[in-house]
Amino acid sequence: MKVPSHARVVIIGGGVSGCSVAYHLAKLGWSDIVLLERRRLTCGTTWHAAGLIGQLRASQNMTRLAKYSADLYVRLEEETGVATGMRQVGSISVALTEARKEELYRQATLARAFDVDVQEVSPAEVKAMYPHLNVSDVVGAVHLPLDGQCDPANIAMALAKGARMRGAQVIEGVKVTKVLDDGAKVTGVVWEAGGERGEIAADMVVNCGGMWGRDLAAQSGVTLPLHACEHFYLVTEPVEGLGHLPVLRVPDECAYYKSDAGKMMLGAFEPKAKPWGMDGIREDFEFDTLPEDWDHFAPILEAAMNRMPLFEKAGIHTFFNGPESFTPDDRYYLGESPELGGYWIAAGYNSIGIVSSGGAGMALAQWMNDGEPPFDLWEVDIRRAQPFQRNRRYLKERVSETLGLLYADHWPYRQVETARGVRRTPLHEHLKARGAVFGEVAGWERANWFARPGQEREYRYAWGRQNWWENQREEHLAVRTGVGFFDMTSFGKIRVEGRDALAFLQRLCGADLDVAAGRIVYTQMLNARGGIECDLTVTRLSETAFLLVVPGATLQRDLAWLRRHLGDAFAVITDVTAAESVLCIMGPKARDLMARVSPADFSNAAFPFGTAQEIETGMGLGRAHRVTYVGELGWEIYAPTDQTAHIFEALEEAGADLGLKLCGLHTLDSCRIEKAFRHFGHDITDEDHVLEAGLGFAVKTGKGDFIGRDAVLRKREEGLNRRLVQFRLTDPEASLFHNEAVVRDGRIVSIVTSGNYGHHLGGAIGLGYVPCKGESADEVLASTYEIEIAGRRVRAEASLAPMYDPKAERVRA
Repeated sequence: MKVPSHARVVIIGGGVSGCSVAYHLAKLGWSDIVLLERRRLTCGTTWHAAGLIGQLRASQNMTRLAKYSADLYVRLEEETGVATGMRQVGSISVALTEARKEELYRQATLARAFDVDVQEVSPAEVKAMYPHLNVSDVVGAVHLPLDGQCDPANIAMALAKGARMRGAQVIEGVKVTKVLDDGAKVTGVVWEAGGERGEIAADMVVNCGGMWGRDLAAQSGVTLPLHACEHFYLVTEPVEGLGHLPVLRVPDECAYYKSDAGKMMLGAFEPKAKPWGMDGIREDFEFDTLPEDWDHFAPILEAAMNRMPLFEKAGIHTFFNGPESFTPDDRYYLGESPELGGYWIAAGYNSIGIVSSGGAGMALAQWMNDGEPPFDLWEVDIRRAQPFQRNRRYLKERVSETLGLLYADHWPYRQVETARGVRRTPLHEHLKARGAVFGEVAGWERANWFARPGQEREYRYAWGRQNWWENQREEHLAVRTGVGFFDMTSFGKIRVEGRDALAFLQRLCGADLDVAAGRIVYTQMLNARGGIECDLTVTRLSETAFLLVVPGATLQRDLAWLRRHLGDAFAVITDVTAAESVLCIMGPKARDLMARVSPADFSNAAFPFGTAQEIETGMGLGRAHRVTYVGELGWEIYAPTDQTAHIFEALEEAGADLGLKLCGLHTLDSCRIEKAFRHFGHDITDEDHVLEAGLGFAVKTGKGDFIGRDAVLRKREEGLNRRLVQFRLTDPEASLFHNEAVVRDGRIVSIVTSGNYGHHLGGAIGLGYVPCKGESADEVLASTYEIEIAGRRVRAEASLAPMYDPKAERVRA
């Protein structure tokens, strides 16, 4: 087939991901679609994938995408005539420990909330469905009858044929060597084939390059952090009378089982994986396998012989080792690169590429077509990736852990252990010396809790109260009754300045930013649907300069949103995150402490809430912002990084006899949820309408036009379809994390979007949306609420106003 010179879009990579994107763009009516595959379709990872179709994922939208894939693969065969091997044989996951049983039962509750067919089953019922299985030590299990398995290569071939049937060109044996751009957006690609070389001019490019994708992206300055790992499975000789069994997962033994064509497959997600391809992937790699490593696989096989005695007798037909790409957080990448316009990505599937690609291809095609995602995809959004994560040493170290985390216990607050310490605040060693136990977000090391002298500085994970619960309680109550310190340097900080800075930000933000210099405004950037793209504060520094403070995890996303909408406005956007530290002093005694380290006047009259001033602190100079995320009187001190340690020492010395308590991020979260402050990515996303999120007070439609204004006015007129409600469990021993089911008058209506323990309020606190079309606030609150946790329902009190300090009197004290 002749390679064309022009295309609307060039898709790079002919695995299941690239084929799905081509198919779904073609279904939307796009013409001029060209898919280029360096060798032959499916020859990288797709051809050797296990083909497991598990519909339940960790969130509603990921489950929505997986269900879409399953439905699509059932239909594809009839549409294209290509056999997909899709069989809905169901799946069983078994627990060998009480902790795993709790996890599986929580997943069953989640499945019910997402309308996925699920049953908790006893060991005896498992044995009836799976006669070959040793269930002597099985303590519980869940069965999803509509899960299944398929033929991965044929799925990709069916998608490719479906794309061709609608006019897309799918060309094998053509390698993309370079993506062309004009400095702002892509303009096409350079290709090579059989000694020939050429260019295709294109408006968009989609990198579906799998394990080749990272290095191709890096050529264009695009961050795509993924790394290949060896992935092992074996297939037995035929086993008499095996039949079509459900897919079986035994996560406590890192194993999955699949019957196929009378043989049994055993696959593994071992705790310490083997990264592969550090020095690049050889040019002729095509349908290749990697060397066998029996020693590495032996512990899995030994456990399998006990779990399924047929493995002791059945001969081994195939021992397979092939590469798959993994990401630093076990979630794939989707969306437009923040670095280069028109450069789209669908890659890094972490061994769930078959079940993910159908839905991911649909969502990405819709996103490319409409200019916005069809629903909240933040979990897999490429904009969550940090530029430093391109580093190959970092990736090699991290993916040795992330492959195993797929089947590890998914404890609440579980911390990654590899590739740590990349981004540290100036106070890291100070806090470490004082007992800090660190967690990591976006590469930042952040103190999560502080150990007492002599206490071990390790997490002891559990589904109930973990070993740091009392530490959090002490920190939390210190903030409520005395004064606490938080190092929040990981906040993203963006300067927007220039002649048009105000007009530009007024167009993007819902609040009115035309305020006096020194004023701080809490606001959101909305999309055209009224959904929340960014949750932030904006401080006006001068007539033409503004400081935007955003969550550390969303910095790249927020920078991309700003730059995308800048147009020809005369303004400069600068990431200044690393220039300043943020030291937070919070609690009723905060004013006393601030007065001891600074000659400034911290009275309400001189320093009201929502204002910022330059202040002397110790012998340094910083800027104090009177705001709070914990619901108390307090200041955030923005200090130059070179003066941070000195200012901290001055605060620590002055606060000694006030009982100044060093506090971690777990306490920040438990305080904010008592105050019902929203958390971006959990309680508020680009799919959640700002009014339904209860943030209408931050939107000023009277200021003039801004993105999302029409959607706000429309919603005010039509009324709310749902409301974000705060819940408190009446059983003080129960715990909430997130994804528990919200039960209204006996019926599951939604999930808990975020949860923590309210040490002041005396119970677990959660936030969650409740459907309320045509209902008043009073009618919403008149219902009886419970939260379902692992199948058990716990009574909950509900409130639309914050349960802690509803009138914000403490904040303004």
